[in-house]
Amino acid sequence: MADEIAYEYKTVRTVRGADGLVISKMRKDGWELAGQAQSGLRTTLDFRRPKKPLPRFLIGAAVGGLVLLATVIGVAAAVENGSEKEGRSSKPPAGTASAVPSATSTPTAAASASLEVITDQNNPELAALLKTPDNCDRANVDFAAKYRGKTIAFDGSIVRMSPHGDYKTRYDFLLGPGDQGPRTGVGPAFKYEDKNALDLNLSGRSSPSVVRVGDLFRFVAEVGEYNPDQCLFFLDPVSTASR
Repeated sequence: MADEIAYEYKTVRTVRGADGLVISKMRKDGWELAGQAQSGLRTTLDFRRPKKPLPRFLIGAAVGGLVLLATVIGVAAAVENGSEKEGRSSKPPAGTASAVPSATSTPTAAASASLEVITDQNNPELAALLKTPDNCDRANVDFAAKYRGKTIAFDGSIVRMSPHGDYKTRYDFLLGPGDQGPRTGVGPAFKYEDKNALDLNLSGRSSPSVVRVGDLFRFVAEVGEYNPDQCLFFLDPVSTASR
């Protein structure tokens, strides 16, 4: 009811003997003593005072804020509902195919090309390179310039391996296409420089614990540069599977 008085309450705990000072101070601030209890040397004092009514302009501002908030919520809900309807209307009916391809459903031609592994089966230039009788042939220079950074795969063997510098566990591997090992006589002289066994990323059911000259592998490697002075085609290993 409008005529009822609303109170605010406060409890103060003090030591016995200081009750009067606390009560006097609280009364100066408009509080009246509503209850008192003692326990040992402690005194608990309960006070109350009428709540001050809010000024009319504050009440009006609060009501106005609530109205504005309700309006904003209503507009946001309407916009969201409209977006949902628009989204539903743009989707094709069930059982039909969309004429617009998804941006992520099919890789672009450029992305497919970057993921493609070049082999003698899908690339005539690599097929010819692996069979050239001269490892200093101009074909090495042209292939390295065109496919540098690309990934190739070929069946080959370890032609020679020697320690890299003074290292005992890092080697320079000379690779050749085919199965002839040290007797390889065709194709480029591929080289892995300054690599250890872990760098080869060995795989396969019969992956050896020790790599030796003559071992047969399926080499997958990234194309590097070709050194015409040494007639060496540098590669960087990606994976090495036993054959």
